[in-house]
Amino acid sequence: MTSMAAVQLSRTIASRVSTKFVGPNVPLHGITLARRFATATDAPLRKTILHDYHVANQAKMVPFAGYSMPLQYGTVGQIASHNHVRQSVGLFDVSHMVHISGPSATAFLEYLTPSSLSSLPEFSSTLSVLLNENGGIIDDTIISKHAPDVYYVVTNAGRRERDLAWFQEQIEKWNNEEGKGRGKEVNIEVLENWGLVALQGPKAAEVLQNISSFDFTSLVFGRSAFVDITGIRCHVARGGYTGEDGFEISIPPEHTVNITELISKPPVQLTGLGARDSLRLEAGMCLYGNDLDETTSPVEAGLSWVIGKSRKEKGGFIGAETVLKQLKEGVTRRRVGFVIPEAPAREGAKIFAVDSPETQIGVVTSGIPSPTLGTNIAMGYIKHGHHKKGTKVLIDVRKKLRDAEVKGMPFVPTKYWKGAAPS
Repeated sequence: MTSMAAVQLSRTIASRVSTKFVGPNVPLHGITLARRFATATDAPLRKTILHDYHVANQAKMVPFAGYSMPLQYGTVGQIASHNHVRQSVGLFDVSHMVHISGPSATAFLEYLTPSSLSSLPEFSSTLSVLLNENGGIIDDTIISKHAPDVYYVVTNAGRRERDLAWFQEQIEKWNNEEGKGRGKEVNIEVLENWGLVALQGPKAAEVLQNISSFDFTSLVFGRSAFVDITGIRCHVARGGYTGEDGFEISIPPEHTVNITELISKPPVQLTGLGARDSLRLEAGMCLYGNDLDETTSPVEAGLSWVIGKSRKEKGGFIGAETVLKQLKEGVTRRRVGFVIPEAPAREGAKIFAVDSPETQIGVVTSGIPSPTLGTNIAMGYIKHGHHKKGTKVLIDVRKKLRDAEVKGMPFVPTKYWKGAAPS
Protein backbone atom coordinates (compact mmCIF):
# COMPACT_ATOMS: atom_id res chain seq x y z
CA MET A 1 0.00 0.00 0.00
CA THR A 2 -0.77 1.09 0.00
CA SER A 3 2.42 4.95 -1.11
CA MET A 4 2.39 8.75 -0.84
CA ALA A 5 6.54 12.31 -2.84
CA ALA A 6 8.22 15.63 -3.60
CA VAL A 7 11.12 16.31 -5.93
CA GLN A 8 13.21 19.29 -6.80
CA LEU A 9 11.74 21.73 -9.28
CA SER A 10 13.20 22.73 -12.59
CA ARG A 11 11.96 26.31 -12.65
CA THR A 12 12.80 26.97 -16.27
CA ILE A 13 10.78 24.03 -17.53
CA ALA A 14 8.06 24.35 -14.94
CA SER A 15 7.26 27.87 -16.04
CA ARG A 16 6.42 26.53 -19.50
CA VAL A 17 4.07 23.75 -18.38
CA SER A 18 0.37 24.49 -18.66
CA THR A 19 -1.59 23.56 -15.53
CA LYS A 20 -4.88 23.25 -17.40
CA PHE A 21 -4.74 19.48 -17.44
CA VAL A 22 -2.62 18.95 -14.35
CA GLY A 23 -4.57 17.36 -11.53
CA PRO A 24 -1.61 16.87 -9.21
CA ASN A 25 0.81 19.70 -8.54
CA VAL A 26 3.44 18.05 -10.68
CA PRO A 27 7.10 18.67 -9.80
CA LEU A 28 9.69 18.18 -12.50
CA HIS A 29 12.24 15.40 -12.68
CA GLY A 30 15.78 16.00 -11.45
CA ILE A 31 18.80 14.75 -13.34
CA THR A 32 19.64 11.97 -10.91
CA LEU A 33 17.55 9.67 -8.77
CA ALA A 34 18.91 11.34 -5.65
CA ARG A 35 17.73 14.74 -6.86
CA ARG A 36 14.47 13.24 -7.96
CA PHE A 37 13.55 12.03 -4.50
CA ALA A 38 15.01 14.95 -2.57
CA THR A 39 12.53 17.15 -0.74
CA ALA A 40 13.29 20.85 -0.53
CA THR A 41 12.71 21.66 3.14
CA ASP A 42 14.42 23.32 6.07
CA ALA A 43 12.58 21.15 8.59
CA PRO A 44 14.50 18.37 10.35
CA LEU A 45 14.04 15.03 8.64
CA ARG A 46 12.12 12.31 10.42
CA LYS A 47 13.75 8.92 10.79
CA THR A 48 11.99 5.59 10.63
CA ILE A 49 12.74 2.98 13.28
CA LEU A 50 14.95 1.25 10.69
CA HIS A 51 17.10 4.30 9.88
CA ASP A 52 20.26 3.06 11.63
CA TYR A 53 19.75 -0.37 10.09
CA HIS A 54 19.69 1.19 6.61
CA VAL A 55 22.88 3.15 7.29
CA ALA A 56 24.63 0.06 8.64
CA ASN A 57 23.76 -1.68 5.37
CA GLN A 58 25.43 1.04 3.26
CA ALA A 59 22.23 2.76 2.23
CA LYS A 60 22.44 6.04 0.36
CA MET A 61 19.98 8.12 2.39
CA VAL A 62 18.02 10.94 0.77
CA PRO A 63 15.27 13.30 1.94
CA PHE A 64 11.87 11.94 0.89
CA ALA A 65 8.52 13.41 1.94
CA GLY A 66 10.04 14.73 5.17
CA TYR A 67 11.88 11.50 6.00
CA SER A 68 15.44 10.28 5.59
CA MET A 69 14.96 7.20 3.41
CA PRO A 70 17.21 4.77 1.50
CA LEU A 71 17.56 5.42 -2.22
CA GLN A 72 19.70 2.32 -2.83
CA TYR A 73 22.17 0.10 -0.97
CA GLY A 74 25.91 -0.21 -1.48
CA THR A 75 26.95 -0.69 -5.09
CA VAL A 76 23.67 -2.29 -6.16
CA GLY A 77 22.12 0.02 -8.73
CA GLN A 78 18.45 0.80 -9.19
CA ILE A 79 17.98 -1.43 -12.25
CA ALA A 80 19.72 -4.42 -10.66
CA SER A 81 17.62 -3.96 -7.53
CA HIS A 82 14.44 -3.66 -9.61
CA ASN A 83 15.23 -6.85 -11.52
CA HIS A 84 16.03 -8.73 -8.31
CA VAL A 85 12.52 -8.03 -7.00
CA ARG A 86 10.93 -9.16 -10.27
CA GLN A 87 13.02 -12.36 -10.32
CA SER A 88 13.52 -13.16 -6.63
CA VAL A 89 12.60 -11.05 -3.60
CA GLY A 90 13.31 -7.62 -2.08
CA LEU A 91 12.53 -5.86 1.21
CA PHE A 92 11.33 -2.25 1.52
CA ASP A 93 10.85 0.12 4.45
CA VAL A 94 7.36 1.47 3.84
CA SER A 95 4.39 3.41 5.15
CA HIS A 96 2.69 4.10 8.45
CA MET A 97 -0.27 2.49 10.16
CA VAL A 98 -3.06 3.71 12.39
CA HIS A 99 -5.52 1.63 14.41
CA ILE A 100 -9.16 2.74 14.35
CA SER A 101 -11.66 1.08 16.67
CA GLY A 102 -14.99 1.60 18.35
CA PRO A 103 -18.66 0.64 17.97
CA SER A 104 -19.17 2.99 15.00
CA ALA A 105 -15.76 2.43 13.35
CA THR A 106 -17.26 0.98 10.15
CA ALA A 107 -19.73 3.83 9.75
CA PHE A 108 -17.00 6.38 10.47
CA LEU A 109 -14.61 4.99 7.84
CA GLU A 110 -17.47 4.72 5.35
CA TYR A 111 -18.04 8.43 5.95
CA LEU A 112 -14.36 9.25 5.31
CA THR A 113 -14.00 6.95 2.27
CA PRO A 114 -16.22 5.76 -0.60
CA SER A 115 -15.52 2.08 0.11
CA SER A 116 -18.14 -0.48 1.16
CA LEU A 117 -16.46 -1.57 4.37
CA SER A 118 -19.59 -3.00 5.96
CA SER A 119 -19.54 -5.81 3.37
CA LEU A 120 -15.77 -6.33 3.50
CA PRO A 121 -15.01 -9.74 5.07
CA GLU A 122 -13.07 -9.76 8.32
CA PHE A 123 -9.29 -10.03 7.91
CA SER A 124 -9.56 -8.62 4.39
CA SER A 125 -7.90 -5.51 2.97
CA THR A 126 -8.92 -3.02 0.32
CA LEU A 127 -7.37 -0.01 -1.39
CA SER A 128 -9.32 3.13 -0.62
CA VAL A 129 -9.01 6.91 -0.65
CA LEU A 130 -9.56 9.63 1.93
CA LEU A 131 -11.55 12.41 0.26
CA ASN A 132 -11.98 16.09 1.01
CA GLU A 133 -15.30 17.95 0.69
CA ASN A 134 -14.68 18.56 -3.03
CA GLY A 135 -14.02 14.89 -3.79
CA GLY A 136 -10.25 15.41 -4.01
CA ILE A 137 -7.92 12.69 -2.79
CA ILE A 138 -6.25 13.50 0.53
CA ASP A 139 -4.41 10.18 0.47
CA ASP A 140 -4.65 6.68 -0.92
CA THR A 141 -4.74 4.05 1.81
CA ILE A 142 -4.97 0.34 2.49
CA ILE A 143 -7.72 -0.50 4.98
CA SER A 144 -7.65 -3.87 6.75
CA LYS A 145 -10.78 -4.99 8.59
CA HIS A 146 -10.30 -7.30 11.55
CA ALA A 147 -13.79 -6.93 13.01
CA PRO A 148 -16.75 -4.58 12.51
CA ASP A 149 -15.22 -2.33 15.16
CA VAL A 150 -11.49 -2.85 14.47
CA TYR A 151 -9.53 -1.54 11.47
CA TYR A 152 -5.92 -0.93 10.53
CA VAL A 153 -5.28 1.86 8.02
CA VAL A 154 -1.96 2.16 6.18
CA THR A 155 -1.20 5.71 5.06
CA ASN A 156 1.62 7.34 3.14
CA ALA A 157 4.52 8.70 5.19
CA GLY A 158 4.57 11.92 3.21
CA ARG A 159 0.92 12.60 4.11
CA ARG A 160 1.30 11.75 7.78
CA GLU A 161 0.57 15.19 9.24
CA ARG A 162 -2.30 15.94 6.86
CA ASP A 163 -3.86 12.50 7.37
CA LEU A 164 -3.63 12.56 11.16
CA ALA A 165 -5.03 16.08 11.35
CA TRP A 166 -7.91 15.04 9.10
CA PHE A 167 -8.64 11.93 11.17
CA GLN A 168 -8.59 13.92 14.42
CA GLU A 169 -10.81 16.68 13.03
CA GLN A 170 -13.36 14.24 11.68
CA ILE A 171 -13.33 11.99 14.76
CA GLU A 172 -14.06 14.96 17.05
CA LYS A 173 -17.05 15.94 14.92
CA TRP A 174 -18.21 12.34 14.59
CA ASN A 175 -18.04 11.50 18.29
CA ASN A 176 -19.97 14.63 19.24
CA GLU A 177 -22.81 14.21 16.75
CA GLU A 178 -26.07 12.53 17.68
CA GLY A 179 -26.88 9.64 15.36
CA LYS A 180 -23.25 9.14 14.43
CA GLY A 181 -20.58 8.62 17.07
CA ARG A 182 -22.13 9.96 20.25
CA GLY A 183 -22.45 7.06 22.67
CA LYS A 184 -20.54 4.75 20.32
CA GLU A 185 -17.30 6.67 19.99
CA VAL A 186 -14.45 5.93 17.61
CA ASN A 187 -10.84 5.88 18.83
CA ILE A 188 -7.64 6.31 16.84
CA GLU A 189 -4.21 5.04 17.82
CA VAL A 190 -1.12 5.96 15.84
CA LEU A 191 1.19 2.95 15.85
CA GLU A 192 4.28 5.05 16.54
CA ASN A 193 7.62 3.38 15.82
CA TRP A 194 6.05 0.17 14.65
CA GLY A 195 8.00 -1.15 11.71
CA LEU A 196 6.19 -1.71 8.43
CA VAL A 197 8.22 -3.54 5.81
CA ALA A 198 7.17 -4.92 2.44
CA LEU A 199 8.57 -8.23 1.24
CA GLN A 200 7.98 -8.38 -2.51
CA GLY A 201 8.79 -10.84 -5.27
CA PRO A 202 8.11 -14.41 -6.44
CA LYS A 203 10.12 -15.88 -3.55
CA ALA A 204 8.46 -13.79 -0.82
CA ALA A 205 6.19 -16.56 0.45
CA GLU A 206 9.08 -19.03 0.55
CA VAL A 207 11.12 -16.62 2.68
CA LEU A 208 8.35 -16.12 5.24
CA GLN A 209 7.46 -19.80 5.28
CA ASN A 210 11.03 -20.59 6.34
CA ILE A 211 10.71 -18.48 9.51
CA SER A 212 7.10 -19.13 10.52
CA SER A 213 4.81 -22.12 11.04
CA PHE A 214 1.86 -20.21 9.57
CA ASP A 215 0.57 -21.67 6.29
CA PHE A 216 1.06 -18.78 3.86
CA THR A 217 -0.67 -20.64 1.01
CA SER A 218 -3.90 -19.96 2.92
CA LEU A 219 -3.29 -16.20 2.96
CA VAL A 220 -4.40 -15.01 -0.48
CA PHE A 221 -4.08 -11.55 -2.01
CA GLY A 222 -6.12 -8.98 -0.10
CA ARG A 223 -6.24 -11.00 3.12
CA SER A 224 -4.41 -10.41 6.40
CA ALA A 225 -3.64 -12.30 9.61
CA PHE A 226 -1.69 -12.11 12.84
CA VAL A 227 1.31 -14.35 12.30
CA ASP A 228 3.89 -15.71 14.74
CA ILE A 229 7.40 -14.96 13.45
CA THR A 230 10.00 -16.43 15.82
CA GLY A 231 7.61 -15.99 18.73
CA ILE A 232 6.65 -12.40 17.85
CA ARG A 233 3.07 -11.59 16.86
CA CYS A 234 3.14 -9.59 13.63
CA HIS A 235 0.37 -8.31 11.41
CA VAL A 236 0.85 -9.64 7.86
CA ALA A 237 -1.21 -8.56 4.83
CA ARG A 238 -0.74 -10.15 1.41
CA GLY A 239 -0.31 -7.45 -1.20
CA GLY A 240 2.05 -4.61 -2.01
CA TYR A 241 3.14 -1.86 -4.34
CA THR A 242 5.10 -3.73 -7.02
CA GLY A 243 2.62 -5.96 -8.82
CA GLU A 244 4.49 -9.01 -7.55
CA ASP A 245 3.31 -11.46 -4.93
CA GLY A 246 4.28 -10.16 -1.53
CA PHE A 247 3.45 -9.15 2.01
CA GLU A 248 3.35 -6.03 4.17
CA ILE A 249 4.51 -6.92 7.68
CA SER A 250 3.83 -4.74 10.71
CA ILE A 251 6.27 -5.42 13.56
CA PRO A 252 6.20 -4.23 17.22
CA PRO A 253 8.80 -1.49 17.88
CA GLU A 254 11.06 -3.51 20.18
CA HIS A 255 11.35 -6.32 17.61
CA THR A 256 11.43 -4.40 14.31
CA VAL A 257 15.20 -4.44 13.74
CA ASN A 258 15.69 -8.09 14.75
CA ILE A 259 12.86 -9.40 12.60
CA THR A 260 13.91 -7.21 9.67
CA GLU A 261 17.43 -8.65 9.95
CA LEU A 262 15.97 -12.16 9.99
CA ILE A 263 13.77 -11.54 6.94
CA SER A 264 16.50 -9.80 4.96
CA LYS A 265 18.89 -12.75 4.74
CA PRO A 266 19.70 -14.03 1.20
CA PRO A 267 18.06 -14.31 -1.24
CA VAL A 268 16.29 -11.20 0.07
CA GLN A 269 17.86 -7.94 -1.07
CA LEU A 270 17.26 -4.61 0.65
CA THR A 271 15.55 -2.31 -1.84
CA GLY A 272 15.35 1.49 -1.91
CA LEU A 273 13.18 4.25 -3.31
CA GLY A 274 14.64 4.13 -6.80
CA ALA A 275 13.60 0.55 -7.51
CA ARG A 276 10.35 1.00 -5.62
CA ASP A 277 9.36 3.79 -7.99
CA SER A 278 10.10 1.89 -11.20
CA LEU A 279 8.37 -1.24 -9.87
CA ARG A 280 5.19 0.61 -8.90
CA LEU A 281 5.03 2.45 -12.22
CA GLU A 282 5.36 -0.79 -14.18
CA ALA A 283 2.46 -2.04 -12.03
CA GLY A 284 0.41 1.06 -12.93
CA MET A 285 0.23 2.28 -9.34
CA CYS A 286 0.01 5.91 -8.30
CA LEU A 287 2.54 7.91 -6.33
CA TYR A 288 0.90 10.53 -4.15
CA GLY A 289 2.17 14.00 -5.01
CA ASN A 290 2.88 12.99 -8.59
CA ASP A 291 -0.19 11.13 -9.83
CA LEU A 292 -2.65 12.06 -7.09
CA ASP A 293 -3.42 15.13 -5.00
CA GLU A 294 -6.28 17.00 -3.40
CA THR A 295 -7.48 18.44 -6.74
CA THR A 296 -7.79 14.96 -8.26
CA SER A 297 -10.90 12.83 -7.82
CA PRO A 298 -10.96 9.01 -7.84
CA VAL A 299 -12.98 9.13 -11.07
CA GLU A 300 -10.33 11.21 -12.85
CA ALA A 301 -7.57 9.02 -11.41
CA GLY A 302 -9.06 5.79 -12.74
CA LEU A 303 -9.89 4.64 -9.21
CA SER A 304 -13.67 4.45 -9.54
CA TRP A 305 -13.41 0.77 -8.67
CA VAL A 306 -12.65 1.65 -5.03
CA ILE A 307 -16.15 3.15 -4.78
CA GLY A 308 -18.50 0.47 -3.47
CA LYS A 309 -21.65 -0.35 -5.41
CA SER A 310 -23.89 0.66 -2.53
CA ARG A 311 -21.93 3.90 -2.11
CA LYS A 312 -22.53 4.79 -5.77
CA GLU A 313 -26.25 4.45 -5.12
CA LYS A 314 -26.54 6.04 -1.68
CA GLY A 315 -23.48 8.26 -1.26
CA GLY A 316 -23.09 9.27 2.35
CA PHE A 317 -19.34 9.91 2.23
CA ILE A 318 -17.34 13.12 2.27
CA GLY A 319 -17.03 14.46 -1.29
CA ALA A 320 -19.92 12.31 -2.54
CA GLU A 321 -21.70 15.16 -4.34
CA THR A 322 -18.76 15.75 -6.68
CA VAL A 323 -17.79 12.10 -7.11
CA LEU A 324 -21.31 10.84 -7.85
CA LYS A 325 -21.87 13.66 -10.32
CA GLN A 326 -18.65 12.72 -12.14
CA LEU A 327 -19.67 9.07 -12.24
CA LYS A 328 -22.95 10.09 -13.87
CA GLU A 329 -21.80 12.88 -16.18
CA GLY A 330 -18.17 11.96 -16.83
CA VAL A 331 -14.94 13.92 -16.38
CA THR A 332 -12.84 16.15 -18.62
CA ARG A 333 -9.55 14.32 -18.00
CA ARG A 334 -8.42 10.82 -17.13
CA ARG A 335 -5.29 9.11 -15.86
CA VAL A 336 -3.83 6.77 -18.49
CA GLY A 337 -0.60 5.00 -19.36
CA PHE A 338 1.76 5.75 -22.25
CA VAL A 339 4.58 4.06 -24.10
CA ILE A 340 7.17 6.43 -25.63
CA PRO A 341 9.70 4.39 -27.64
CA GLU A 342 12.12 7.22 -28.49
CA ALA A 343 12.91 8.86 -25.13
CA PRO A 344 11.75 8.80 -21.49
CA ALA A 345 9.14 11.42 -20.62
CA ARG A 346 9.35 12.77 -17.08
CA GLU A 347 6.91 14.51 -14.78
CA GLY A 348 5.52 17.67 -16.31
CA ALA A 349 6.10 16.72 -19.95
CA LYS A 350 3.32 18.18 -22.11
CA ILE A 351 1.09 15.96 -24.21
CA PHE A 352 -0.25 17.13 -27.58
CA ALA A 353 -2.77 15.89 -30.13
CA VAL A 354 -1.30 14.26 -33.26
CA ASP A 355 -3.69 16.12 -35.56
CA SER A 356 -3.11 19.42 -33.77
CA PRO A 357 0.47 19.55 -32.41
CA GLU A 358 -0.03 23.05 -31.01
CA THR A 359 -2.90 21.90 -28.79
CA GLN A 360 -1.95 20.61 -25.35
CA ILE A 361 -4.26 17.80 -24.24
CA GLY A 362 -2.52 16.57 -21.10
CA VAL A 363 0.57 16.20 -18.96
CA VAL A 364 2.80 13.37 -17.77
CA THR A 365 2.87 12.82 -14.00
CA SER A 366 5.33 9.88 -13.77
CA GLY A 367 7.73 8.38 -16.29
CA ILE A 368 10.70 6.00 -16.45
CA PRO A 369 12.65 3.74 -18.77
CA SER A 370 11.10 0.37 -17.84
CA PRO A 371 13.79 -2.16 -16.81
CA THR A 372 11.39 -5.05 -17.40
CA LEU A 373 10.00 -4.01 -20.77
CA GLY A 374 13.05 -2.31 -22.25
CA THR A 375 11.03 0.71 -23.38
CA ASN A 376 9.91 4.03 -21.91
CA ILE A 377 6.64 4.13 -19.99
CA ALA A 378 4.70 6.89 -18.29
CA MET A 379 1.36 7.79 -16.81
CA GLY A 380 -0.43 11.08 -16.80
CA TYR A 381 -3.70 12.92 -17.27
CA ILE A 382 -5.18 13.42 -20.70
CA LYS A 383 -8.28 15.13 -22.05
CA HIS A 384 -11.32 12.88 -22.27
CA GLY A 385 -11.72 11.57 -25.80
CA HIS A 386 -7.99 10.99 -26.17
CA HIS A 387 -7.84 8.45 -23.34
CA LYS A 388 -8.68 5.23 -25.17
CA LYS A 389 -6.04 2.52 -25.54
CA GLY A 390 -4.20 2.72 -28.84
CA THR A 391 -4.66 6.49 -29.23
CA LYS A 392 -1.58 8.11 -30.76
CA VAL A 393 -0.30 11.29 -29.11
CA LEU A 394 2.81 13.49 -29.06
CA ILE A 395 4.83 14.14 -25.90
CA ASP A 396 7.34 16.96 -25.53
CA VAL A 397 10.64 15.44 -24.38
CA ARG A 398 13.59 17.85 -24.27
CA LYS A 399 11.83 20.33 -26.59
CA LYS A 400 11.13 17.70 -29.23
CA LEU A 401 7.75 16.10 -29.88
CA ARG A 402 7.99 12.33 -29.55
CA ASP A 403 5.52 9.73 -30.78
CA ALA A 404 3.64 7.98 -27.97
CA GLU A 405 0.66 5.70 -27.57
CA VAL A 406 -1.95 5.38 -24.84
CA LYS A 407 -1.63 1.99 -23.16
CA GLY A 408 -3.60 0.09 -20.56
CA MET A 409 -2.14 -0.43 -17.11
CA PRO A 410 -0.53 -2.32 -15.50
CA PHE A 411 2.30 -2.30 -18.02
CA VAL A 412 3.67 -5.51 -16.51
CA PRO A 413 1.10 -8.21 -15.61
CA THR A 414 0.49 -8.57 -11.88
CA LYS A 415 1.34 -11.84 -10.15
CA TYR A 416 -0.78 -11.73 -7.03
CA TRP A 417 -1.32 -15.01 -5.16
CA LYS A 418 -5.04 -15.81 -5.32
CA GLY A 419 -4.79 -19.45 -4.32
CA ALA A 420 -3.56 -22.63 -5.93
CA ALA A 421 -4.91 -23.36 -9.40
CA PRO A 422 -7.45 -26.22 -9.56
CA SER A 423 -5.76 -29.56 -10.32
